[in-house]
Amino acid sequence: MSTKVEKDQVSGRETTGHEWDGIKELNTPLPSWWVYVFWVTVIWSIGYWVVYPSWPTANDYLKGMFGTTNRTQLHETMNNVAAERAPYMERLAALDVSEVVNDAELLNFSMAGGKAIFADNCAPCHGTGGSGNPGFPSLQDDAWLWGGSLEAINETIHVGIRWDANEDTRINDMPAFGRDELLERDQIDDVVQYVLNLTNSATDSAAARRGAVVFEENCASCHGDDAKGIQELGAPNLTDAIWLYGGDKATITETVTNSRRGVMPAWEGRLDEETIKMLTVYVHSLGGGQ
Repeated sequence: MSTKVEKDQVSGRETTGHEWDGIKELNTPLPSWWVYVFWVTVIWSIGYWVVYPSWPTANDYLKGMFGTTNRTQLHETMNNVAAERAPYMERLAALDVSEVVNDAELLNFSMAGGKAIFADNCAPCHGTGGSGNPGFPSLQDDAWLWGGSLEAINETIHVGIRWDANEDTRINDMPAFGRDELLERDQIDDVVQYVLNLTNSATDSAAARRGAVVFEENCASCHGDDAKGIQELGAPNLTDAIWLYGGDKATITETVTNSRRGVMPAWEGRLDEETIKMLTVYVHSLGGGQ
């Protein structure tokens, strides 16, 4: 590599003296406009440090002349939103949830707020728009374990389901008929065929007839003599082909053998009363409200 400074014969510019593989580096200065822009940005940055929070200090940071940050702007925005919402929240606090739906303005407010609340707190389990997931019920149909009225939904949101931290939680556990040896294996097979027969899915009619007796003696007290469920007990309807965990033979056998114990949190204390009312109204509106 040569370090001799010379002029390039083509451009007439001096070279830096660097050459590699026959290519010489020209000593071309930066364009004036680029230099001016560079120094403008340097001056701008210094002004920015003076006006806005910037450098850390030993125990704090430079606040800047404006004394503002994204955090303070967010707090101001949230305070403004809270001030705008305050009249509606006061009206919500004064009304029962059944009265909210009769107030058109408050209903629209509750629907908008409830949708956002649902997305933040409920959608991870119940799915977007309440479409449901395996083990988590759809809120769009009319199959409600504990009732789909405004009052029932409100109560469920308040106390949860099998939520041990709330003494008023909704609870009714199904026995594990196989694990706890309450039924023999052949009895479980028979009652599963009976349950399948309720939706015309049985593969063994003789077993289904035997299973009817097993069902009457062990299951009807919760699910009803007609197997259509009892909402007061949170026992599902077995005749509508709507299944929380699945309605095939293997899944029903697993349910009868080992039971299920789905849990929903109690939102009382986590969400304020007005927020729960908005959530109740939104859930009730999804399509399955009674």
